[in-house]
Amino acid sequence: MKVSTRGDYASRALLSLALHPDEQPTSVRDIAERTGLPQPYLEQILLALKGAGLVRSKRGVGGGYVLARPPTEITLGQIVAAVDGPIVAGDFGRPHENGACEHEGQCALLAVWAEVGEHMREHLDSFTLADMVEQARGMRAPSPLH
Repeated sequence: MKVSTRGDYASRALLSLALHPDEQPTSVRDIAERTGLPQPYLEQILLALKGAGLVRSKRGVGGGYVLARPPTEITLGQIVAAVDGPIVAGDFGRPHENGACEHEGQCALLAVWAEVGEHMREHLDSFTLADMVEQARGMRAPSPLH
């Protein structure tokens, strides 16, 4: 699996919000400055995250974005899926559906690709924003295998 730029930027933006929990809503400009992300692209990403229920926004003076849930309840899998769609190993279809097993060996491979996608989802869902906050603050050592 390759995490897209959108998935990376969305994760970085939400991590920034999680690192500053006591602040009022944070403007897109401030998030862009803290993370080094391009503001126009970040605006689009934050709208997608709002649509997925991961952030809330407030308009007007003092407006901006806040996390919609505590960092312990938001996973990297949810963030990536919100901006990139379902986390899958490929767009191959599912075994035994729509004639997917009509050709030699195809069903066996489709089952493996489906399992790989499930492992990717589970792994990304094993990391919360709270975990990332601890790691960013040096309170938790990075673990390559989690």
